[in-house]
Amino acid sequence: MTARRSAALLAATALAAALTACAPASTPTPSPTPTGFASEAEAFAAAEATYRAYVDALNQVDLSDPATFEPVYALTTGEANATERKGLSEYHANGWRVSGETVVTLLQGSSWDPEERQVVLDSCIDVSRVDVVDRDGVSQVSPDRPDEQTLRVTLSNPEGADFKIAKIDSRDGGPAC
Repeated sequence: MTARRSAALLAATALAAALTACAPASTPTPSPTPTGFASEAEAFAAAEATYRAYVDALNQVDLSDPATFEPVYALTTGEANATERKGLSEYHANGWRVSGETVVTLLQGSSWDPEERQVVLDSCIDVSRVDVVDRDGVSQVSPDRPDEQTLRVTLSNPEGADFKIAKIDSRDGGPAC
């Protein structure tokens, strides 16, 4: 009886070993870096999601209601946060109104610096439908404003937190819109 159990156990072990040997090798999973991202592509995807959420938040701003500014502030840090706070507060104080929506027409990763925890994106946005008017209904948008704007967006994720927009500049190089 012991011989039968031993033979059955040996056969089961041999079968398991044979089946394991035929199984495809598992693909290694990239492990996150100290930045919290396993790859440049993952960092770009997270930064792009943050930027799109920021544009969506801007599109929801009601200049008569400062509570609608908070989602914009939550997605920004540093220089970008200071710029948004100053601009939105001034527009609100002046009684201006905004209408229309900004549309992202191109968004492409430009650089990723894992040491600095920073991503730079090149963006094109269509602002042709956006207007800002004063209390008297007079547009405050420059007649020279191009309908499509080319931007360079710098995002950071200090201490591995979610990305926040740190800076937005116009750009000359990069992908065409």
